[in-house]
Amino acid sequence: MKKGFIVILSIVSIFVILGYVAYSVIDRNLQELYRIEIEPLSLVDVADGDYTGRYSVFPVTVSVKVTVIDHKITFIEILEHINGQGSKAETIINEIIRTQSIEVDVISGATYSSQVIKLAVSKAIE
Repeated sequence: MKKGFIVILSIVSIFVILGYVAYSVIDRNLQELYRIEIEPLSLVDVADGDYTGRYSVFPVTVSVKVTVIDHKITFIEILEHINGQGSKAETIINEIIRTQSIEVDVISGATYSSQVIKLAVSKAIE
């Protein structure tokens, strides 16, 4: 009985430690998103066409296709968006198109996904 209890306690302890480590890694990755300098978009030298960009920081991954016509972003398509609860961040593309800038406010409740979408758009244009 005592040996079984020790085995179960050991297994539970391992899972708690692994869970804490996983949470710490994810939290650190997501916090680093805010330390990334997002450069303003410059579309002056961008030719008409479709550009793809991808940005990933565990657990969020985003791939986008950005359409530029006459040095303006006319369309953004989200090709891939792996997220937890951040799917509502996809509405940020409307604000990016409207303002022609990635320096827009993130979507409340989908902060990390919003930031990753902005970074994917930036990668597409650079």
